[in-house]
Amino acid sequence: MFTRYCFRAAVVLCVVLPFAGCSNTEVGSIQISPSTSSLAVGQTVQFSATGIVQHGSHPPSSSNVTAQATWSSSTPAVATVNSSGMATAVSAGTATITAALPGSISTTATITVTGGGGTTGGSLASLAIIPGTQSVASPTQTSQFIAIGTTTSGATEDLTGTVTWSSSSAQVATISAGGLATAVSKGTTTITAIATNTDSSVVTATATFTVTGGTTEPLTALTITPGAQSVSASGQTGQFIALGTEGSTGLQENVTSSSQVKWISSQPSIATVNSSGLVTGVSVGTSTITALWTNPDASVVSATATATTTNTAAPEPLLSLTIIPSSITVGDLLDTGNFLAIGTFSTAPTVRDLTNSVQWLSSEPNAFTVDSNSTPPNPGAPGGLVTAYASGTAVIIAEATDPVTGSIQTATATFSCPYLLAAPPQPSSCIEPAQLLLATVTVYNEGLNTTNWLVTAPSATGTADVIHCGPGWAGVGPGSGATGSVCVATYPIGVPILITAPAQSGVNFGGWSSNCTPSNASGVPLPGPVLWTAAGPNYCILNPTTSSETVGAIFN
Repeated sequence: MFTRYCFRAAVVLCVVLPFAGCSNTEVGSIQISPSTSSLAVGQTVQFSATGIVQHGSHPPSSSNVTAQATWSSSTPAVATVNSSGMATAVSAGTATITAALPGSISTTATITVTGGGGTTGGSLASLAIIPGTQSVASPTQTSQFIAIGTTTSGATEDLTGTVTWSSSSAQVATISAGGLATAVSKGTTTITAIATNTDSSVVTATATFTVTGGTTEPLTALTITPGAQSVSASGQTGQFIALGTEGSTGLQENVTSSSQVKWISSQPSIATVNSSGLVTGVSVGTSTITALWTNPDASVVSATATATTTNTAAPEPLLSLTIIPSSITVGDLLDTGNFLAIGTFSTAPTVRDLTNSVQWLSSEPNAFTVDSNSTPPNPGAPGGLVTAYASGTAVIIAEATDPVTGSIQTATATFSCPYLLAAPPQPSSCIEPAQLLLATVTVYNEGLNTTNWLVTAPSATGTADVIHCGPGWAGVGPGSGATGSVCVATYPIGVPILITAPAQSGVNFGGWSSNCTPSNASGVPLPGPVLWTAAGPNYCILNPTTSSETVGAIFN
């Protein structure tokens, strides 16, 4: 009776205290289930411990002793385990999990942790950065981005600490391994997160980080529009506009009234120009109008235009120009809004619709394009049609040229596509539509070479080396000198892109990711069996079909 009571009523006590007083009943061994596990970083597994209890000459029985066991990991840097037997994968490698009871009774199980990027409940299907757009007022300020992965089973997981973060312009902002963006200088940069599944497939997401104040990224070119105009010596005025081009991104911005621009007239007695580019006719003749931009490093870029002053009295046919409405706000990327340009004349009809005869300009031409009727990007589209390719705000400018004097009248309006963080996004939030016309292409190196690899690709319109990813870049042209390890560019969906890995001394090329078809230099797919060479050059064709495409190249 004593032995039976000790097992039935005090089995836990007997396990914890080596069965004191239970001479005929003792734990002979422990079993762990599961005995082996394979996890990706971030995944968990619950271990259970079963004690095998001996009853003298009677058959053995078992009892769950998970809560009574002392749990430990041989390599906490690979996998940790808590007091309840729950193990968490930390980094790639192998760890031994031990369950022990008093009396030197213990047993082990093995955990194998594969590379980062794995998620609980299936492989990673998509990745999102929250929020999609952030801005700060000045350099040194920071903002936190969060990467949320969604698996094929529909589960979500915070992958902020396991994805690879990058900034398209380190001159504007840097980003840490934990998704913390730090402002460096005024401008906008694309933040990219890359997650790698255990099968080496890659999932990416992008967001926008804007620094509204501080020192602007250096400009490498300046353009004045129009290049020439004529005004009357009676004091007629004409407006010049200065557009600056950033070196590393190729983006243009309206810098006409910036404090860093100095306007100069070579002949002030013929035509004067003020700090906003407004020229005024004084006497008959020709003057060269110069715009000088001084970068923070004291380098200077300039542009010139011609102002011709005539002795013909200003006839005042076009008195003013107005854009209606004064502002348009849309809610989704690729949404459009149409502005009208209305001119007021001194002769009848005094009010006329000039929408399809004025020149339309955008202060953010890469984010908010505007069509002019003379050369519309979309044939048949009306003038003044603005399309949102990013979130934010742009100044839309209409220029009307007087048919008699050649002078120019200008008017401005604003176009916005704001991003409002919410779940789900609220009305007026600039979000990605169900069907995109543009694809964000991310290029990166999957190999071990970190010193002189290089991948290049032209723009959708054929501009060479718009993508020049890797430290092997030593060329000139768009973005000269960029050495990023992850490059991002935008292309129309459905338009094939020829991606090149030039021959580089000391670089062994090992192949392309499966979505980029190996080809020759003309973009013709290779029939095989040889699809690339270690010495290079090597080529592949990417045909974007989704809003986010990733190309990995292996360099060793």
